[in-house]
Amino acid sequence: MNIHRRLRGVAYQTFYRLPHPVRRRIVRLIVPKYLVGAVTIVRDAEAPEPGRLLLLRQPPGRGWGLPAGLLKKGEAPVVGAARELQEESGVTIAPEELEPAVPNAIVHPKGWVDTVFLGSVPASTTPLIVDGGEVLEARWFPLDDLPRLTPNTEVVLGRYGMGPLAGRVPS
Repeated sequence: MNIHRRLRGVAYQTFYRLPHPVRRRIVRLIVPKYLVGAVTIVRDAEAPEPGRLLLLRQPPGRGWGLPAGLLKKGEAPVVGAARELQEESGVTIAPEELEPAVPNAIVHPKGWVDTVFLGSVPASTTPLIVDGGEVLEARWFPLDDLPRLTPNTEVVLGRYGMGPLAGRVPS
């Protein structure tokens, strides 16, 4: 038997004999930590193909992005997505009306995970309300004529076959 395999087995046996709180603390020290956020891709339910997307311009305003934010402790991702959408754009979609995107989570190399949800509303009857601080502007854009996007938004949309990176970002 390989010496490395035997040492690994002894290490695991020792680890699992430790009390649960001690094991949890050890894991938290050695396992990478991620921030978890929720992103919502909202389409205009009335727009003809290829459709329109809701995008936000946030400070410093160099590019447009999707409604998104970090989850609160213990918050379900779909609830966080609905909350962030409402807080940032004024658009209300109940969590049970949001559909998990496939894949539902995107792990970014810089240490955060986005859970992604899809929704749609009729743009003609859905007012967009922004606070002017966290979000400067919210607008609908045709999918075939998107404005300059933030790099993260390009990656997220590209994963779902939209935007300038469509077909170039693995899903």
